[in-house]
Amino acid sequence: MKHDGEAPDVLRFYTELQQRKSVAGCSALFKDAVSRFGMVAFACGELDLVDRDRNVMFVAEWPQAWRRYYEKSGFLKRDPLINALAFYRQPFEFADIVRDSRFSNADRDLVRAAAEHGWSRGLVVPVARGGARYGLVTMIGHGEPLDEFKRAYLCLISECLLSRIHALWPNVEYAMAPAGMSQREIEAARLVALGCSDLEIAAQIGISESTTHKHVEAGRKRLKARNRAHMAALSVSLGIATPA
Repeated sequence: MKHDGEAPDVLRFYTELQQRKSVAGCSALFKDAVSRFGMVAFACGELDLVDRDRNVMFVAEWPQAWRRYYEKSGFLKRDPLINALAFYRQPFEFADIVRDSRFSNADRDLVRAAAEHGWSRGLVVPVARGGARYGLVTMIGHGEPLDEFKRAYLCLISECLLSRIHALWPNVEYAMAPAGMSQREIEAARLVALGCSDLEIAAQIGISESTTHKHVEAGRKRLKARNRAHMAALSVSLGIATPA
């Protein structure tokens, strides 16, 4: 089946995305693009399957009531879409979870509950980062099943979205910061990843060296990093810093 008339949309999306200078701008463009396929909400971030407390969420375009529930109920630790990464390394849909006997009844029930809220269709796009870490874009909506072309288009623009958000560093906002880190702790972690000492970080942020050390140590403990080098590696892999 040919879709020649739609093919330029991929290039147009990519070109427009490169012009967006904020996470909010990228999110608005992506939201408009996926809405044409019946997707009404989406989220994207970086995951650490070894310790989900480290997970980062850049965008959570969900209804406010669902977002509050997700953040406060501990849903992150039992999210079936994240659990699915133990079995799937390629894009998958909600229906795959419901049909797959490897998932627990609780996982399948949570997906069915989403359907009861009108979200009968969902697409999950994992992007391997190495080891137990993944970039992830999830989309939920309603309507007919996606054909091969539409699914491929959504997967492609999802990877473009994650890549563009990483390129916006250090001007990245978070819908959910890793491990509940404060803005100061994130700033300190970014500079640690660049190889800065406490004194150098203090000069850049404009605070005392002793206060800087407290922020560095608080951030390190929140990330459960063994030392500064481990903290730097985690910060880079979770997309909150770029390598030196």
